[in-house]
Amino acid sequence: MDGSGKGNDGSGATERGRDGQDGRSAEELGLRPLTARSVVLSTLLGHHPPHLPVRSLVGAGGLFGIAEGTIRVALSRMVAAGDLEQRDGGYALTARLLERQARQDDSLSPRTRRWHGQWEIAVVTAERRPAAERAALRQAMTGLRLAELREGTWLRPANLVRQHPSVVAGQCTLLTGAPDGDPVRLAEGLWDLDGWARRARALRAALEQAAEPAGEFTAGAAVLRHLIADPLLPDDLLPGDWPGTQLRQRYEAFREGMGRLLHAHALR
Repeated sequence: MDGSGKGNDGSGATERGRDGQDGRSAEELGLRPLTARSVVLSTLLGHHPPHLPVRSLVGAGGLFGIAEGTIRVALSRMVAAGDLEQRDGGYALTARLLERQARQDDSLSPRTRRWHGQWEIAVVTAERRPAAERAALRQAMTGLRLAELREGTWLRPANLVRQHPSVVAGQCTLLTGAPDGDPVRLAEGLWDLDGWARRARALRAALEQAAEPAGEFTAGAAVLRHLIADPLLPDDLLPGDWPGTQLRQRYEAFREGMGRLLHAHALR
């Protein structure tokens, strides 16, 4: 699931007001109300392969009180927007959203390697780049979990296993090195680790306190968005009470429970 729904149909966690253990409201935590689009998109993003018949998507909407007609309208609009494609009597994610699903999967089960103190560095060396190319590079760097030290210079610890898309190789020179100074201070300057940790704890509390499936769904979607923003740093660079692993474990428990519910009532 990705919980990227927009709008308000009166369901979900926003009715409960303050959800996080730090007292922040549901709106501040990014708990977005359920919509037909968010239910369809999250159901497909959480399914492998991401292709389901219409009856299953209608059934998923029904679990949260969303009428069949509303789901069908959402499906038509998502096809028109390029989010979905019709295939074999059902609907499947398009290539763009398949990339999002891959990022989600990597966020939940990150592919890491032992860190030996090295950092990967990408320096922009291409000249006269159109705005679209600059935007594409920034999006790619964010997806790779690199942080911008200064304009045109991106870096992170070399502890992740993944491929660099062509947009990076086409615009950057890639290097490997290590800082002369304290790498912990460098990491703290590149990422707001305290802010990420506080939000992670509040979102975990919101997920645990959700009293009904719709509330769980919206809280789980917010947790997943937050996990995608996890810089996935080596343990040596993280505070001792870093909540990333605990948040992943709690989300996995939620996902398994929601999956059982969907399979029992919608995905048969």
